[in-house]
Amino acid sequence: MPDSEPATGTATAFRVGFAPGVMPDKWARVWAARMPRRPLDLVPLGDRDGVAMVRAGELAMCFVRLPVDRDGLHLIPLYDEQPVVVVAREHPVAAYDEIDVTDLADEHLLQDPETVPAWRDLATEVRDGTRYPVPEMGLRQAVESVAADAGIVVVPMSLARLHHRKDVVAVPVTGVPTTKVGLTWRVDDQDERVQTFIGVVRGRTANSSRR
Repeated sequence: MPDSEPATGTATAFRVGFAPGVMPDKWARVWAARMPRRPLDLVPLGDRDGVAMVRAGELAMCFVRLPVDRDGLHLIPLYDEQPVVVVAREHPVAAYDEIDVTDLADEHLLQDPETVPAWRDLATEVRDGTRYPVPEMGLRQAVESVAADAGIVVVPMSLARLHHRKDVVAVPVTGVPTTKVGLTWRVDDQDERVQTFIGVVRGRTANSSRR
């Protein structure tokens, strides 16, 4: 039997955001089976701030990448993501099954070095001051530049898959911390659908306790 469907907030869809690369479809299918009369609206974030949208009430819950400011929020860490380096297909690194970040020290990063501290702390171009400014660009544009052999990017595997091209290769990289995906919602949100969705994400059966 489906879960008993909540009486609160049933006039509107239950809006759940998700960061790029997160694949919430499996949870949506379980929700639809258990709550067929309660619509679930999955909202891709793109470049928007999911935490800000939760705080503003634009989303009930959101799948986000940690770390985030948890003030006023609950957050369940869900899983870790493997970091990879994305290089042009003809780049020497493309031949590796796995590479350590120390072996990328002489590469040019097409990202803010602050987003990859493990690379920043050993990068030749940072240490000797030869690094030239990288124009602000989205990940899709950065991967296009990688394909042109203009440099590398280091991202979670899920984002590399999202922006996959035939002319680039994603190679797992060691020495870079994994990223973690979590589910967040407001502490003051009393909508019963929040607890139902938590149960879905945590893999509870329809008849299991919601504790």
